[in-house]
Amino acid sequence: MKLLITGSNGLLGQKLIKLVLDKGTDELIATARGTNRLPYPEDNYTFDQLDITDHAQVISVIDKHKPDVVIHTAAMTNVDQCETEKEDCWKQNVDAVAYLIEACQSTNSFLVHLSTDFIFDGENGPYDELAEPNSISFYGDSKLAAEKLLLESNIKWAIVRTVLVYGIAHDMSRTNIVLWVKKSLEEGKQIKVVDDQLRSPTLAEDLAMGCYLVADKEAEGIFNISGKDLLTPYEMALETAKFFDLDTSTMEKADASTFTQTAKRPPRTGLLIDKAVNELGYAPRSFVEGIGILVKQLS
Repeated sequence: MKLLITGSNGLLGQKLIKLVLDKGTDELIATARGTNRLPYPEDNYTFDQLDITDHAQVISVIDKHKPDVVIHTAAMTNVDQCETEKEDCWKQNVDAVAYLIEACQSTNSFLVHLSTDFIFDGENGPYDELAEPNSISFYGDSKLAAEKLLLESNIKWAIVRTVLVYGIAHDMSRTNIVLWVKKSLEEGKQIKVVDDQLRSPTLAEDLAMGCYLVADKEAEGIFNISGKDLLTPYEMALETAKFFDLDTSTMEKADASTFTQTAKRPPRTGLLIDKAVNELGYAPRSFVEGIGILVKQLS
């Protein structure tokens, strides 16, 4: 398979690149805006700069490589930033997908697009692939608009919806709930953790594998690719504290209204992954197993 990945410098992009390189069976093209920040020598893959908001560049790069499959991981994912920078959000999350659809149509490439649980209002989670979307933030609106572009296109496509991705980037460029709770409790900080939101936290390595399974099978349609546990952030924090044997006396439950956030969050989402398990053989780790993987990477 000739595979092109957008957003290769991001957390999911990094995990996908490593997965494909470890398999060693596919021709790989990594693309990202700016220079290549991957920790791998470019002996076993090709890197091309790609700004997904540049229409001409998207058409040119896809036409140059003519990949069998494109996995599109690049996006604006900061929910509050999307609310305050709507024009940039739309360019990155919607216009870019339109450009990729156009490019993939001319090369007959299969497009795997990453989406989110934030297309739902969080009133009736967890959700399966047939649930009716109803976003309550501009980020959710943008991701839902991108999904509609694919649904209305005539290319071969798959939509991978995921939730609360956590993992360790090789350059430690972003934190996650596990690292934040561990550091805060080790330092004896008072922290408040939300207990009225439900999510299915997703290990970045598991999401990468789910995306690869979709790509490898060219499995068309919508797939929920997330963790298998349904937890509140407070429950995630408790699991983290238990794993590291940390004192939780400085940690307290809070409801979402305690925090001032620009964008609304859906209260209870989570995704049901039966379809991915049955049709793709997807087998995610538990949240506790995920913590163990992060610990190994840290050491």
